[in-house]
Amino acid sequence: MDLTKNLWLLWLPCMLNGMSYDYNGYSVSYYNEISEGEKQEVEVTSSPCESRDQSRWDKLFIMLEDSHMRQNMILEAGEETMKNLREEIQSRSCSSSILEESCSSLGQQLDSRLDLRLNASMDEVKQVADRLQARCSSALQRLENFTGLQTARLEKLENGYLGQVMMKTQGQSVGDKRKLERSVLAMAADLQKVHMQLAVLQRAAAHRYLPSGCEMALLFPMRSKHSFAEVYLSPSPSLTALSVCLWVKATEVLDRTVLFSYSSGNNTQELQLLLNRNTLTLSVGEDVDAVKAPGAGLEGQWRHYCGLWSSETGVASLWVDGRQVSGSSAVAQGGRLSEGGAVLLGQQKSSSGRYKDMETAVAFTGKLTAVNVWGRTLDPDQIKELANQEGMCDERGDVIGWGVSEIIPYGGALFIS
Repeated sequence: MDLTKNLWLLWLPCMLNGMSYDYNGYSVSYYNEISEGEKQEVEVTSSPCESRDQSRWDKLFIMLEDSHMRQNMILEAGEETMKNLREEIQSRSCSSSILEESCSSLGQQLDSRLDLRLNASMDEVKQVADRLQARCSSALQRLENFTGLQTARLEKLENGYLGQVMMKTQGQSVGDKRKLERSVLAMAADLQKVHMQLAVLQRAAAHRYLPSGCEMALLFPMRSKHSFAEVYLSPSPSLTALSVCLWVKATEVLDRTVLFSYSSGNNTQELQLLLNRNTLTLSVGEDVDAVKAPGAGLEGQWRHYCGLWSSETGVASLWVDGRQVSGSSAVAQGGRLSEGGAVLLGQQKSSSGRYKDMETAVAFTGKLTAVNVWGRTLDPDQIKELANQEGMCDERGDVIGWGVSEIIPYGGALFIS
């Protein structure tokens, strides 16, 4: 409507200008001036319809008709322009809607393809993990069967040979008895070596699987800033003492590999249990690296770690495989862990608080199991019982309980059994 008003405002002056001509100029004589010398006698033929001279009013009406025609032409041109503008606006609106629809459909296609690829990758990882687990289980079963068979054979051989020796020694001389005794001793030494080798094989096979009778573990197959597990606390308490215990089997340890991290709105690294190469470290509040235990890190084998802290005494300690290996006093004494925090396993929260800003260098790769947190400091006997590889994996923390608390893996991390 604004465009129509503007066109009318442009056409009105043009129409008024066309009607405001000075008609005085029409009084000028249009007769050709011919000199008398050039005058020739010509025969004048009379026209059947002689036209009379146009008067002023005739000229005025002619001009009015011309202006009316111009006005009609301008109106037609305006209508044509308006029609073209409407068509162009409609075509642009249609093209923009088509572009929007195409962009949305393209985004949906990309999302569906990404979801399909991610699901396919997760299925492949699960299938590979299942195949590896099946192979390991079958290998362990064969090893156990072989161990039992060899033990039975050795027992039969030992019993039979000893019986034969006893029967022969009754009818042989003293010299023969001594030879037989030496042979028996040598055989007993050989049997002892075989038993030791079998025990080593059994321990090696046990290290390939989950310790302390645990039925599941968290697997972090690769080092990635997106690979971690989050523990949901309901509700998240405010603590003045705690004990963090877990079984760890690290594939590779770098300068800073996070095992357990508690973050709050005030401090994204409020409490951490981590490995620096072969050094186990506990950080509480502002006391970064408050307690260190060199030589505690070991790649490729299951190790049991515990970190204890008390706000009342300020004492913090580290325990490895049921033994205290390090301790420190005046650590965050009188402090308190903020409530409403978040717990991450295998990763730490970024300073911005966004998951996409996490660091790959601090990510954990390996296995974790029996992750428990208590709101108090445990006794040494309790820690030794938790570190027993032949245990039952039935002790659970009152803050975080393995197998009870909700733990969600992300970015390729998954539960295995």
